[in-house]
Amino acid sequence: MSRVWFVTGSSTGLGRVLCEQLLEHGERVVATARKPEDVADLQGERCLTAALDVLQPAQIEAAVAAAVERFGRIDVLVNNAGYGEMGVIEEFDTDRARRQFDVNVFGVLDVQRAVLPHMRAAGSGHVLNISSIAGLASFPLAGIYCASKHALEAVSEALAQEVEPFGVRVTLVEPGRFRTDFAGRSLGMPTAPAGEAYAEATSGYDERRAELDGAQPGDPAKAARAMIQVVEAERPPRRLLLGPDAWEWAEAKLASLREDFEAWKDVTLSTDFDA
Repeated sequence: MSRVWFVTGSSTGLGRVLCEQLLEHGERVVATARKPEDVADLQGERCLTAALDVLQPAQIEAAVAAAVERFGRIDVLVNNAGYGEMGVIEEFDTDRARRQFDVNVFGVLDVQRAVLPHMRAAGSGHVLNISSIAGLASFPLAGIYCASKHALEAVSEALAQEVEPFGVRVTLVEPGRFRTDFAGRSLGMPTAPAGEAYAEATSGYDERRAELDGAQPGDPAKAARAMIQVVEAERPPRRLLLGPDAWEWAEAKLASLREDFEAWKDVTLSTDFDA
Protein backbone atom coordinates (compact mmCIF):
# COMPACT_ATOMS: atom_id res chain seq x y z
CA MET A 1 0.00 0.00 0.00
CA SER A 2 1.20 3.54 -0.74
CA ARG A 3 2.48 5.72 2.08
CA VAL A 4 0.69 8.77 3.45
CA TRP A 5 2.90 11.88 3.41
CA PHE A 6 2.02 15.00 5.41
CA VAL A 7 3.88 18.00 3.96
CA THR A 8 3.97 21.53 5.39
CA GLY A 9 4.71 24.53 3.20
CA SER A 10 3.34 22.86 0.05
CA SER A 11 2.36 25.94 -1.95
CA THR A 12 5.74 26.70 -3.55
CA GLY A 13 9.33 25.62 -3.83
CA LEU A 14 10.55 22.26 -2.61
CA GLY A 15 7.30 21.47 -0.80
CA ARG A 16 5.22 21.94 -3.95
CA VAL A 17 7.60 19.94 -6.12
CA LEU A 18 7.74 17.16 -3.53
CA CYS A 19 3.95 16.85 -3.46
CA GLU A 20 3.85 16.64 -7.25
CA GLN A 21 6.61 14.01 -7.30
CA LEU A 22 4.87 11.98 -4.60
CA LEU A 23 1.60 11.91 -6.51
CA GLU A 24 3.43 10.82 -9.67
CA HIS A 25 5.10 8.13 -7.53
CA GLY A 26 1.72 6.75 -6.48
CA GLU A 27 1.84 7.96 -2.89
CA ARG A 28 -0.97 9.60 -0.90
CA VAL A 29 -0.37 13.19 0.15
CA VAL A 30 -1.67 15.74 2.62
CA ALA A 31 -0.57 19.03 1.07
CA THR A 32 -0.81 21.90 3.54
CA ALA A 33 -0.31 25.63 3.10
CA ARG A 34 -1.21 28.87 4.81
CA LYS A 35 -3.47 29.62 1.85
CA PRO A 36 -5.17 26.34 0.88
CA GLU A 37 -6.28 27.84 -2.44
CA ASP A 38 -2.61 27.74 -3.47
CA VAL A 39 -2.67 23.92 -3.39
CA ALA A 40 -6.30 23.39 -4.42
CA ASP A 41 -5.24 22.12 -7.85
CA LEU A 42 -3.54 19.15 -6.17
CA GLN A 43 -6.77 17.99 -4.50
CA GLY A 44 -7.89 14.54 -5.59
CA GLU A 45 -8.48 10.95 -4.56
CA ARG A 46 -4.90 10.56 -3.33
CA CYS A 47 -4.36 14.15 -2.18
CA LEU A 48 -6.01 16.01 0.66
CA THR A 49 -5.32 19.73 0.92
CA ALA A 50 -5.60 21.64 4.17
CA ALA A 51 -4.97 25.07 5.66
CA LEU A 52 -1.97 25.03 7.97
CA ASP A 53 -0.03 27.95 9.35
CA VAL A 54 2.64 26.52 11.66
CA LEU A 55 2.08 29.51 13.98
CA GLN A 56 -1.55 28.44 14.52
CA PRO A 57 -1.77 25.34 16.79
CA ALA A 58 -5.51 24.92 16.12
CA GLN A 59 -4.83 24.66 12.37
CA ILE A 60 -2.11 22.08 13.00
CA GLU A 61 -4.45 19.91 15.07
CA ALA A 62 -7.25 20.25 12.52
CA ALA A 63 -5.02 19.35 9.57
CA VAL A 64 -3.57 16.29 11.32
CA ALA A 65 -7.04 15.14 12.37
CA ALA A 66 -8.31 15.55 8.80
CA ALA A 67 -5.37 13.54 7.47
CA VAL A 68 -6.00 10.65 9.85
CA GLU A 69 -9.73 10.73 9.17
CA ARG A 70 -9.17 10.64 5.40
CA PHE A 71 -6.31 8.16 5.15
CA GLY A 72 -6.23 6.44 8.55
CA ARG A 73 -2.56 7.13 9.21
CA ILE A 74 0.44 9.39 8.59
CA ASP A 75 3.56 7.52 7.49
CA VAL A 76 5.89 10.40 6.62
CA LEU A 77 5.96 13.91 8.04
CA VAL A 78 7.88 16.52 6.06
CA ASN A 79 8.49 19.68 8.08
CA ASN A 80 9.22 21.91 5.11
CA ALA A 81 7.57 25.25 6.02
CA GLY A 82 10.14 27.90 6.79
CA TYR A 83 11.92 31.01 5.57
CA GLY A 84 15.12 33.02 6.10
CA GLU A 85 15.81 36.37 7.78
CA MET A 86 18.93 38.24 6.72
CA GLY A 87 20.90 40.91 8.56
CA VAL A 88 23.99 41.47 10.70
CA ILE A 89 23.75 40.05 14.22
CA GLU A 90 24.52 43.26 16.13
CA GLU A 91 21.72 45.17 14.43
CA PHE A 92 19.16 42.37 14.23
CA ASP A 93 15.68 43.29 15.43
CA THR A 94 14.58 41.06 18.32
CA ASP A 95 11.02 40.67 17.04
CA ARG A 96 12.32 39.47 13.66
CA ALA A 97 14.62 37.00 15.40
CA ARG A 98 11.77 35.64 17.52
CA ARG A 99 9.54 35.16 14.49
CA GLN A 100 12.36 33.34 12.70
CA PHE A 101 12.53 30.86 15.56
CA ASP A 102 8.74 30.70 15.89
CA VAL A 103 8.41 29.46 12.30
CA ASN A 104 11.60 27.46 11.78
CA VAL A 105 11.81 25.81 15.22
CA PHE A 106 8.66 26.12 17.32
CA GLY A 107 6.40 25.55 14.32
CA VAL A 108 8.24 22.29 13.63
CA LEU A 109 7.93 21.27 17.28
CA ASP A 110 4.18 21.89 17.25
CA VAL A 111 3.62 19.88 14.07
CA GLN A 112 5.77 17.01 15.34
CA ARG A 113 3.89 17.01 18.64
CA ALA A 114 0.61 16.55 16.77
CA VAL A 115 1.84 13.81 14.42
CA LEU A 116 4.16 11.67 16.55
CA PRO A 117 1.45 10.03 18.70
CA HIS A 118 -0.06 8.56 15.53
CA MET A 119 3.32 7.24 14.40
CA ARG A 120 4.08 5.74 17.80
CA ALA A 121 0.68 4.04 17.85
CA ALA A 122 1.38 2.56 14.40
CA GLY A 123 4.89 1.47 15.42
CA SER A 124 6.39 3.09 12.35
CA GLY A 125 6.94 6.42 10.63
CA HIS A 126 9.54 8.75 9.22
CA VAL A 127 10.09 12.44 10.00
CA LEU A 128 11.96 14.52 7.44
CA ASN A 129 12.98 17.85 8.91
CA ILE A 130 14.07 20.24 6.19
CA SER A 131 17.12 21.98 7.54
CA SER A 132 19.86 23.51 5.37
CA ILE A 133 23.59 23.42 4.99
CA ALA A 134 23.15 26.50 7.21
CA GLY A 135 22.24 24.05 9.95
CA LEU A 136 25.86 22.87 9.91
CA ALA A 137 27.76 26.01 8.92
CA SER A 138 26.96 29.65 9.65
CA PHE A 139 27.40 32.43 7.13
CA PRO A 140 27.75 36.21 7.50
CA LEU A 141 24.50 38.18 7.25
CA ALA A 142 22.49 34.98 7.83
CA GLY A 143 23.35 34.33 11.46
CA ILE A 144 19.80 34.29 12.85
CA TYR A 145 18.54 32.02 10.08
CA CYS A 146 21.55 29.74 10.61
CA ALA A 147 20.85 29.72 14.35
CA SER A 148 17.28 28.57 13.77
CA LYS A 149 18.50 25.72 11.57
CA HIS A 150 21.22 24.80 14.09
CA ALA A 151 18.44 24.54 16.69
CA LEU A 152 16.41 22.32 14.38
CA GLU A 153 19.44 20.07 13.95
CA ALA A 154 19.85 19.68 17.71
CA VAL A 155 16.16 18.94 18.19
CA SER A 156 16.22 16.38 15.38
CA GLU A 157 19.31 14.59 16.70
CA ALA A 158 17.68 14.14 20.08
CA LEU A 159 14.30 13.24 18.60
CA ALA A 160 15.84 10.52 16.42
CA GLN A 161 17.17 8.78 19.53
CA GLU A 162 13.95 9.24 21.50
CA VAL A 163 11.59 7.79 18.90
CA GLU A 164 13.78 5.03 17.47
CA PRO A 165 12.43 2.48 19.98
CA PHE A 166 8.93 3.13 18.58
CA GLY A 167 9.98 2.32 15.02
CA VAL A 168 10.01 5.99 13.97
CA ARG A 169 12.95 7.37 11.98
CA VAL A 170 14.18 10.94 11.67
CA THR A 171 16.24 12.41 8.83
CA LEU A 172 17.61 15.93 8.57
CA VAL A 173 17.60 17.16 4.97
CA GLU A 174 20.35 19.73 4.40
CA PRO A 175 20.07 21.39 0.98
CA GLY A 176 22.49 23.85 -0.51
CA ARG A 177 21.26 26.40 -3.05
CA PHE A 178 18.18 25.12 -4.87
CA ARG A 179 16.08 26.92 -7.44
CA THR A 180 13.16 27.86 -5.20
CA ASP A 181 11.89 31.26 -4.06
CA PHE A 182 14.08 31.20 -0.93
CA ALA A 183 16.26 34.01 -2.28
CA GLY A 184 13.15 35.94 -3.32
CA ARG A 185 9.72 35.90 -1.69
CA SER A 186 10.79 33.70 1.23
CA LEU A 187 13.73 35.87 2.26
CA GLY A 188 13.25 38.50 4.95
CA MET A 189 15.45 41.57 4.56
CA PRO A 190 16.20 44.40 7.01
CA THR A 191 13.89 47.39 6.66
CA ALA A 192 16.80 49.84 7.03
CA PRO A 193 20.35 49.81 5.61
CA ALA A 194 23.12 48.46 7.83
CA GLY A 195 24.90 50.99 10.00
CA GLU A 196 28.16 52.57 8.96
CA ALA A 197 30.23 49.97 10.82
CA TYR A 198 28.87 47.18 8.62
CA ALA A 199 28.47 49.11 5.39
CA GLU A 200 31.42 47.40 3.75
CA ALA A 201 30.30 43.91 4.86
CA THR A 202 26.82 44.39 3.41
CA SER A 203 27.82 46.29 0.26
CA GLY A 204 26.53 44.57 -2.85
CA TYR A 205 24.49 41.97 -0.99
CA ASP A 206 21.18 42.96 -2.59
CA GLU A 207 22.71 42.69 -6.04
CA ARG A 208 24.23 39.26 -5.31
CA ARG A 209 20.92 38.01 -3.91
CA ALA A 210 19.02 39.24 -6.96
CA GLU A 211 21.51 37.52 -9.29
CA LEU A 212 21.15 34.25 -7.36
CA ASP A 213 17.34 34.29 -7.28
CA GLY A 214 16.18 31.93 -10.02
CA ALA A 215 19.72 30.91 -10.92
CA GLN A 216 20.49 28.48 -8.10
CA PRO A 217 22.17 25.29 -9.33
CA GLY A 218 20.01 22.80 -7.40
CA ASP A 219 17.04 21.08 -9.09
CA PRO A 220 14.08 20.78 -6.66
CA ALA A 221 12.70 17.78 -8.56
CA LYS A 222 15.95 15.87 -7.99
CA ALA A 223 15.90 16.88 -4.31
CA ALA A 224 12.34 15.56 -4.01
CA ARG A 225 13.30 12.25 -5.60
CA ALA A 226 16.25 11.97 -3.21
CA MET A 227 13.90 12.42 -0.26
CA ILE A 228 11.61 9.67 -1.57
CA GLN A 229 14.66 7.43 -1.95
CA VAL A 230 15.62 8.07 1.69
CA VAL A 231 12.17 7.09 2.95
CA GLU A 232 12.26 3.90 0.87
CA ALA A 233 15.74 2.96 2.12
CA GLU A 234 16.15 0.08 4.54
CA ARG A 235 18.71 2.12 6.50
CA PRO A 236 18.00 5.81 5.94
CA PRO A 237 20.58 8.38 7.01
CA ARG A 238 20.21 10.71 9.96
CA ARG A 239 21.46 13.48 7.65
CA LEU A 240 21.07 13.94 3.91
CA LEU A 241 23.20 16.61 2.23
CA LEU A 242 21.73 17.81 -1.06
CA GLY A 243 23.86 19.51 -3.69
CA PRO A 244 27.60 19.69 -4.48
CA ASP A 245 27.75 23.07 -2.73
CA ALA A 246 26.30 21.56 0.45
CA TRP A 247 28.90 18.79 0.27
CA GLU A 248 31.77 21.29 -0.14
CA TRP A 249 30.56 23.50 2.74
CA ALA A 250 30.11 20.47 5.00
CA GLU A 251 33.61 19.22 4.19
CA ALA A 252 35.05 22.66 4.95
CA LYS A 253 33.17 22.76 8.25
CA LEU A 254 34.49 19.35 9.26
CA ALA A 255 38.05 20.39 8.40
CA SER A 256 37.69 23.61 10.40
CA LEU A 257 36.38 21.74 13.44
CA ARG A 258 39.19 19.20 13.28
CA GLU A 259 41.83 21.93 12.94
CA ASP A 260 40.56 23.79 16.02
CA PHE A 261 40.11 20.63 18.07
CA GLU A 262 43.60 19.34 17.30
CA ALA A 263 45.29 22.71 17.86
CA TRP A 264 43.85 22.97 21.37
CA LYS A 265 43.77 19.29 22.28
CA ASP A 266 46.34 19.64 25.07
CA VAL A 267 44.28 22.34 26.75
CA THR A 268 41.08 20.35 26.26
CA LEU A 269 42.54 17.28 27.98
CA SER A 270 44.08 19.25 30.86
CA THR A 271 40.92 20.41 32.64
CA ASP A 272 40.04 17.41 34.86
CA PHE A 273 41.01 17.28 38.51
CA ASP A 274 44.49 15.83 39.03
CA ALA A 275 44.42 12.15 39.93
